[in-house]
Amino acid sequence: MVKAARHALANQRLRRESAWSLLAQDNAPIVLGLLQVHLLERERRLPSSVLLERLRQDLEQLRAQGVDLPQTAEVYLANWVRAGYLFRSLQPGASEEEYELSASAVRAIQFIQGLTEQRAVATETRLSLVMDQLRQLAEQTETDPQARIEALLRERARIDAEIEAARAGKLEPLPEERALERVREVLLLSQELVNDFRRVRDEFYTLNRDLREQIVDNEGSRGEVLEKVFSGVDVIAESDAGKAFRAFWRLLTDSEQSLAFEEALDRVLSREFAHRLDRRERRFLLQLTRVLLDNGGEVHKVFQQFARGLKQFVQSREYQEQRRLNKLLRLAQRRAMEARASYRPTDDVGRDLYLTSANIRSLAQWQLHDPSRDQAEGAIARADEADISLDSVSELLAHSEIDFRRLREQLRALLQERQQVSVAEVLEAYPAEQGLGSVVGLLALGVQQGITSDRRDRVCWTGLDGVDRCARIPRIYFTRESHARDG
Repeated sequence: MVKAARHALANQRLRRESAWSLLAQDNAPIVLGLLQVHLLERERRLPSSVLLERLRQDLEQLRAQGVDLPQTAEVYLANWVRAGYLFRSLQPGASEEEYELSASAVRAIQFIQGLTEQRAVATETRLSLVMDQLRQLAEQTETDPQARIEALLRERARIDAEIEAARAGKLEPLPEERALERVREVLLLSQELVNDFRRVRDEFYTLNRDLREQIVDNEGSRGEVLEKVFSGVDVIAESDAGKAFRAFWRLLTDSEQSLAFEEALDRVLSREFAHRLDRRERRFLLQLTRVLLDNGGEVHKVFQQFARGLKQFVQSREYQEQRRLNKLLRLAQRRAMEARASYRPTDDVGRDLYLTSANIRSLAQWQLHDPSRDQAEGAIARADEADISLDSVSELLAHSEIDFRRLREQLRALLQERQQVSVAEVLEAYPAEQGLGSVVGLLALGVQQGITSDRRDRVCWTGLDGVDRCARIPRIYFTRESHARDG
């Protein structure tokens, strides 16, 4: 009974994991189907805009079939991220977030696929793999030199016999059915290997968070993690997950091993039995090398990023500020617990607290503005030039900040060369730096110092928005005598 209880408690803990919770959802068939189609069978990663648009279309089709799906695509997507079914990231230089399946979601989908796909479980290929691995393990862990020599001699005799048979033309290729069985076992292992990258990435995220928590929670000047980082140890690289991944990454990026792998893959796909593979299986094998390198490279980038980030977190003393904030938060919580017995939440404590909040939303939930919706029908007619009166100039002047000092300097420079100058001539010599503000400023100075004529001038300026505009204004002259008297 003790053993059964232990297993029951372990299963209860597993039930809280993402893979089990996904399978236990009421709408699990719908969620699994959507995730499988969009993030496993097609692409492995999608931008938020693309994924949301596809989900909206699928949800509408499902609702038309009578399926109860009350939430929007944005809400479902946010819930799946929160539950751990999806992994959300913002790549450097990207304009929007991207989504991909978590390792738990892939395991849940593969479990369902295993229930639907018919495959013999006890195959000769699997038995051969087990036997070969056990034989190699026994030989490679042998410490007796004589026993090791005898095993190598037997292996050499077997290879020599195969060479002689090949020279005599007695080749016995693997039967087609067994070859198909083996290549499908390779496909299955390769798919599991791709999902292993997700699990390794999740391990690095968890490890990075745990190490930072250990640094912040340690009250001493030097904790174990701090001591290692200050001593120059790459804590993440030296962890079990880091060592395992580095060994795997060296094997994956080894040029000799990669070349041999690609050559073997090409030879297998050129065999006659490979034509019996379906399109999905052949495509996966053709892209296997790139898929492994892309997924491994992404995990390697995360690995390097966390290693550098943890070192910077310690060396910049940022952890000390985090410790200080933690102490203040714990102190506030402790004081609140102490005051709980004396005050009720509705009691007046004689102090007003102004609560601040921020509405935090995912970028994927933003609705982008579509300028085509505001497009006006028909062509835009060109407007006639406007007339600016002196009364309107006074109103504009009261609500503007015009550089009159600069305008007076321009007037003074022109009047040193000429006896009189009009507003239009000033703007022709000195284009309006403040746009309409310069025109209004010169008119205001003209009202104070100039001579107004019954005739009108046409003036043009470039606005702050870069658009050229023109207007007709009363002709106003500035004379050298009046400007010198008023200046």
